[in-house]
Amino acid sequence: MNKGQLVEAVAGQLGSRAAAEDAVDAVLDAMVRAVVAGERVQVTGFGTLEKVERAGRMARNPQTGERVRVKKTSVARFRPGQGFKDLVSGAKKLPKSGPATAKAPKGSLTAGKSAAAAPGRKRTAAKRTATEAPTASMPVKKATARKATSAVKKTTAAAKKTTPATAKKTTPAKRATRRTSA
Repeated sequence: MNKGQLVEAVAGQLGSRAAAEDAVDAVLDAMVRAVVAGERVQVTGFGTLEKVERAGRMARNPQTGERVRVKKTSVARFRPGQGFKDLVSGAKKLPKSGPATAKAPKGSLTAGKSAAAAPGRKRTAAKRTATEAPTASMPVKKATARKATSAVKKTTAAAKKTTPATAKKTTPAKRATRRTSA
Protein backbone atom coordinates (compact mmCIF):
# COMPACT_ATOMS: atom_id res chain seq x y z
CA MET A 1 0.00 0.00 0.00
CA ASN A 2 1.38 3.37 -0.96
CA LYS A 3 0.38 6.82 0.32
CA GLY A 4 -2.32 7.31 -2.33
CA GLN A 5 -3.92 3.98 -1.47
CA LEU A 6 -3.75 4.87 2.23
CA VAL A 7 -5.52 8.17 1.53
CA GLU A 8 -8.23 6.30 -0.41
CA ALA A 9 -8.73 3.84 2.47
CA VAL A 10 -9.04 6.68 4.98
CA ALA A 11 -11.33 8.59 2.60
CA GLY A 12 -13.71 5.63 2.71
CA GLN A 13 -14.06 6.16 6.47
CA LEU A 14 -13.98 9.98 6.56
CA GLY A 15 -16.13 10.65 3.52
CA SER A 16 -13.96 13.01 1.47
CA ARG A 17 -10.61 12.54 -0.22
CA ALA A 18 -9.41 16.07 0.65
CA ALA A 19 -10.06 15.54 4.39
CA ALA A 20 -8.39 12.14 4.27
CA GLU A 21 -5.32 13.52 2.49
CA ASP A 22 -5.02 16.32 5.06
CA ALA A 23 -5.41 13.84 7.92
CA VAL A 24 -2.79 11.42 6.57
CA ASP A 25 -0.35 14.27 5.86
CA ALA A 26 -0.87 15.75 9.34
CA VAL A 27 -0.32 12.40 11.11
CA LEU A 28 2.79 11.55 9.09
CA ASP A 29 4.21 15.05 9.53
CA ALA A 30 3.68 14.96 13.31
CA MET A 31 5.30 11.53 13.56
CA VAL A 32 8.33 12.46 11.44
CA ARG A 33 8.89 15.73 13.32
CA ALA A 34 8.72 13.97 16.69
CA VAL A 35 11.17 11.23 15.69
CA VAL A 36 13.61 13.75 14.18
CA ALA A 37 13.49 15.69 17.46
CA GLY A 38 14.50 12.50 19.31
CA GLU A 39 11.11 11.72 20.82
CA ARG A 40 9.50 8.31 20.84
CA VAL A 41 6.18 7.95 18.98
CA GLN A 42 4.19 5.15 20.56
CA VAL A 43 0.81 4.17 19.11
CA THR A 44 -0.98 1.67 21.35
CA GLY A 45 -1.61 -1.62 19.56
CA PHE A 46 0.35 -0.54 16.48
CA GLY A 47 3.96 0.08 17.44
CA THR A 48 6.76 2.44 18.38
CA LEU A 49 8.92 4.71 16.22
CA GLU A 50 12.10 6.10 17.72
CA LYS A 51 15.43 7.63 16.77
CA VAL A 52 18.41 5.35 17.43
CA GLU A 53 22.09 6.30 17.35
CA ARG A 54 24.43 3.86 15.62
CA ALA A 55 28.08 4.04 16.64
CA GLY A 56 30.91 4.38 14.16
CA ARG A 57 32.45 1.09 13.07
CA MET A 58 34.69 -0.64 10.59
CA ALA A 59 32.99 -2.38 7.64
CA ARG A 60 34.17 -4.20 4.52
CA ASN A 61 33.68 -3.10 0.92
CA PRO A 62 32.17 -6.20 -0.74
CA GLN A 63 33.74 -5.43 -4.16
CA THR A 64 37.33 -4.89 -3.07
CA GLY A 65 37.42 -6.49 0.38
CA GLU A 66 38.98 -3.30 1.74
CA ARG A 67 38.11 -2.22 5.31
CA VAL A 68 36.19 1.04 5.38
CA ARG A 69 35.36 3.36 8.28
CA VAL A 70 31.62 3.99 8.68
CA LYS A 71 30.68 7.17 10.56
CA LYS A 72 28.18 7.20 13.40
CA THR A 73 24.64 7.88 12.26
CA SER A 74 21.06 8.15 13.45
CA VAL A 75 18.30 5.94 12.07
CA ALA A 76 14.59 5.50 12.67
CA ARG A 77 13.54 2.21 14.26
CA PHE A 78 10.03 0.76 14.19
CA ARG A 79 9.03 -1.93 16.66
CA PRO A 80 5.55 -3.36 16.12
CA GLY A 81 3.21 -3.52 19.11
CA GLN A 82 1.87 -6.78 20.53
CA GLY A 83 -1.59 -6.31 18.98
CA PHE A 84 -0.07 -5.77 15.54
CA LYS A 85 2.22 -8.82 15.95
CA ASP A 86 -0.73 -10.99 16.99
CA LEU A 87 -2.77 -9.95 13.94
CA VAL A 88 0.11 -10.57 11.51
CA SER A 89 1.02 -13.96 13.00
CA GLY A 90 -2.59 -15.13 12.98
CA ALA A 91 -2.85 -15.51 16.77
CA LYS A 92 -5.76 -13.03 16.67
CA LYS A 93 -8.27 -12.60 13.89
CA LEU A 94 -8.70 -9.28 12.14
CA PRO A 95 -12.13 -7.81 12.95
CA LYS A 96 -14.47 -7.44 9.99
CA SER A 97 -15.42 -3.90 10.99
CA GLY A 98 -14.01 -1.30 13.33
CA PRO A 99 -10.40 -0.60 14.25
CA ALA A 100 -7.88 -3.39 13.74
CA THR A 101 -5.75 -2.43 16.76
CA ALA A 102 -6.74 -1.82 20.36
CA LYS A 103 -7.76 1.65 21.41
CA ALA A 104 -5.47 3.66 23.64
CA PRO A 105 -6.31 3.62 27.36
CA LYS A 106 -8.58 6.43 28.55
CA GLY A 107 -6.62 9.58 29.33
CA SER A 108 -3.47 8.53 27.48
CA LEU A 109 -4.15 10.78 24.50
CA THR A 110 -3.73 14.04 26.42
CA ALA A 111 -0.29 15.62 26.42
CA GLY A 112 0.23 16.49 30.06
CA LYS A 113 3.05 16.56 32.55
CA SER A 114 3.80 12.84 32.21
CA ALA A 115 4.17 13.05 28.42
CA ALA A 116 6.65 15.92 28.72
CA ALA A 117 8.68 14.19 31.43
CA ALA A 118 8.67 10.74 29.80
CA PRO A 119 11.72 11.06 27.45
CA GLY A 120 14.17 12.01 30.21
CA ARG A 121 12.69 9.79 32.90
CA LYS A 122 14.20 6.41 33.70
CA ARG A 123 11.92 3.60 34.77
CA THR A 124 12.93 1.52 37.75
CA ALA A 125 11.65 -1.84 38.81
CA ALA A 126 9.20 -1.78 41.69
CA LYS A 127 10.35 -5.17 42.99
CA ARG A 128 12.55 -5.40 46.05
CA THR A 129 15.28 -7.96 46.42
CA ALA A 130 14.98 -10.78 48.92
CA THR A 131 17.92 -9.45 50.94
CA GLU A 132 16.18 -6.18 51.79
CA ALA A 133 14.44 -6.19 55.15
CA PRO A 134 10.82 -5.02 55.14
CA THR A 135 10.13 -1.84 57.06
CA ALA A 136 7.21 -1.16 59.39
CA SER A 137 5.53 1.08 56.82
CA MET A 138 5.74 -1.59 54.12
CA PRO A 139 4.08 -4.85 55.23
CA VAL A 140 5.10 -8.05 53.49
CA LYS A 141 2.39 -9.52 51.29
CA LYS A 142 2.60 -13.28 51.12
CA ALA A 143 -0.29 -13.61 48.66
CA THR A 144 1.60 -11.80 45.90
CA ALA A 145 4.61 -14.06 46.41
CA ARG A 146 2.37 -17.11 45.98
CA LYS A 147 0.88 -15.63 42.83
CA ALA A 148 4.31 -14.92 41.40
CA THR A 149 5.59 -18.44 42.09
CA SER A 150 2.46 -20.02 40.61
CA ALA A 151 2.92 -17.87 37.50
CA VAL A 152 6.53 -19.06 37.23
CA LYS A 153 5.42 -22.68 37.61
CA LYS A 154 2.83 -22.25 34.87
CA THR A 155 5.35 -20.75 32.45
CA THR A 156 7.93 -23.46 33.13
CA ALA A 157 5.27 -26.16 32.75
CA ALA A 158 4.22 -24.65 29.43
CA ALA A 159 7.85 -24.54 28.30
CA LYS A 160 8.34 -28.23 29.18
CA LYS A 161 5.39 -29.43 27.10
CA THR A 162 6.41 -31.11 23.88
CA THR A 163 4.61 -30.60 20.63
CA PRO A 164 3.58 -33.54 18.46
CA ALA A 165 6.33 -32.60 16.00
CA THR A 166 9.04 -32.93 18.64
CA ALA A 167 7.54 -36.11 20.07
CA LYS A 168 7.78 -37.80 16.67
CA LYS A 169 11.49 -36.99 16.44
CA THR A 170 12.44 -39.10 19.47
CA THR A 171 14.12 -42.41 18.78
CA PRO A 172 12.66 -45.79 19.84
CA ALA A 173 15.47 -46.21 22.39
CA LYS A 174 14.50 -42.98 24.10
CA ARG A 175 10.84 -44.01 24.12
CA ALA A 176 11.72 -47.32 25.73
CA THR A 177 13.70 -45.66 28.50
CA ARG A 178 10.84 -43.26 29.16
CA ARG A 179 8.36 -46.11 29.49
CA THR A 180 10.56 -48.10 31.86
CA SER A 181 11.42 -45.13 34.06
CA ALA A 182 7.81 -43.95 34.37
